[in-house]
Amino acid sequence: EAEQLRGQPKPRSPQGWGLLLALWYLTFYRPILTEGHLRRKNLEFIFIRFSAWQYSGCDKLWAGLVTTLCDSIRGHFGALPLSLYHVLGVPPGYASGFGRQEWELKKGTCLKLWGSLLALAAGLAAVLIALLAPGLREHHQALKAVGGAVASVSGSGLALGACSVLKNLVVSEKRKIERLANSRRFANQLGFMGKVRGEVEALVDFLAFMEVFERRRLRVVLEITSLELCLPEKVAGVLAAMGTLLADAHAPFIFLLAVDPGVIVPCLEQTGSMKGLADNGYLYLNRVVTLPFSIPAMGARSKLRCLRAAVGTREDLLYRLIASNLGKGRRPRRVGTEVPTPWQEIDAQAGACILQAFDCLQDANRPLARYLPTDGAHLRRIVNTIPITLRLLLHRARGSAPAQRGTEPGTEPGTELGTVATSPLAAAAWVVLADQWPCRLSWALQCLEDAWQGGLAREVGARSLWSLYQENLAELSALRQPLHNLLSLDGDPELFHSFLAFDFPFGASHAHELLPVTVNLDHSIRHRMGLLRGLNRLQGAVPTPRCQPEPDPHRA
Repeated sequence: EAEQLRGQPKPRSPQGWGLLLALWYLTFYRPILTEGHLRRKNLEFIFIRFSAWQYSGCDKLWAGLVTTLCDSIRGHFGALPLSLYHVLGVPPGYASGFGRQEWELKKGTCLKLWGSLLALAAGLAAVLIALLAPGLREHHQALKAVGGAVASVSGSGLALGACSVLKNLVVSEKRKIERLANSRRFANQLGFMGKVRGEVEALVDFLAFMEVFERRRLRVVLEITSLELCLPEKVAGVLAAMGTLLADAHAPFIFLLAVDPGVIVPCLEQTGSMKGLADNGYLYLNRVVTLPFSIPAMGARSKLRCLRAAVGTREDLLYRLIASNLGKGRRPRRVGTEVPTPWQEIDAQAGACILQAFDCLQDANRPLARYLPTDGAHLRRIVNTIPITLRLLLHRARGSAPAQRGTEPGTEPGTELGTVATSPLAAAAWVVLADQWPCRLSWALQCLEDAWQGGLAREVGARSLWSLYQENLAELSALRQPLHNLLSLDGDPELFHSFLAFDFPFGASHAHELLPVTVNLDHSIRHRMGLLRGLNRLQGAVPTPRCQPEPDPHRA
């Protein structure tokens, strides 16, 4: 930009004295798009964020997209220039040839304005002459009537123009579209899309005027997010609105559509948008999106960086409490001071365990870092769940008597993980396991629960969850059709194998200890699996009717 602007006029903005200059050009001049303007390289991007979830409650989600666009442009440039443009603005023209003239005087507007002012001045002069000149008493009434009529006509025209500017200043484009959308005759209102399209075209022309005035190119970037959380009809409406806004080849709009195609495509295929496209949502997206960009999976360092950022967001909830608890624990107890309660000691111990668990997550040399998800939302869920799980474990271990825990089936933990209640690594690994493979973990836990209820506590007490999962894998494969949506929640099956079989071989005893404090696993998944498993076994237990031979009457 600095190299291009050498010897060229500097860019300007509608701020301060620039606002008065912009209003002057809006009133008396028409912008001309020249070849030199189109070759300008200095760009200004106006970023607008549109979260579809915030507007999912309205009847027409695409109307929320248009109102967000209009309101953001109004807030960026100011209400007064846009309101004046709605009254006096004209579409930009195009230069013929390679001319450099970027402004053209609006002769019609100037003649109307100056004519109205001269007529107003003449009418007022006639009225004053009739009132102040004593020698014109004979024509007093005539001059007064003619002057008042001329002044009234010219003044009313100017007043109507000023009222129109004030009306657009008070009633924004967003209010206009919302008023149309909230109308009772909205469903049957013919020309509604035409009115919305007119507002968008006026906005595009205003942006073209501001480009010439600011001596730079403008691009409006709309970031559309959270579209996966909306209903299928509203998803199709937003994509249709994008097509409407991009119908003009000269529209300065750029849409960044941040969506998961695995969620959006089924939504599109459920609506009528796929007619003529063989009900193929991917084909529809390929025609809408002009530059597809699939974000690659995060590498190890990016994953750990995102994890550290997620841990840092818990500073106000976690780190201050941990620091205070650790500081209290290091202070020597003085004579006569209050003895901490058992729950305070548990909180202090929990703070140290949470720090150790986070250290295990962020250590790239530990095997747990291999299984961290590549999605930032899942990482934040893991970071938020680990402190709760560890605190529940410590409170549960404090409230349970050792003798009672020793009578539980399979309480001797495996040598690989140690005692879960005192192992932050094991608790963190269990949280990651429940977050990454909720369906397969729920199946292994349901098989374990059925074995306990069937009186096989001693047989399965020393077994690992992976062996139980392998033993009942054929039954899970038979139920893959009704469990299709649940299986789609799981991550890589090969990583699940290496996680449970080699790196973190959780056993039945660990599951018995961790299941009551598992808060990031939907227990309705196990309930559904239990029902399907019971129905499957019930169908297998019904004997198949066989044709019995008729008895021989000749036999004795």
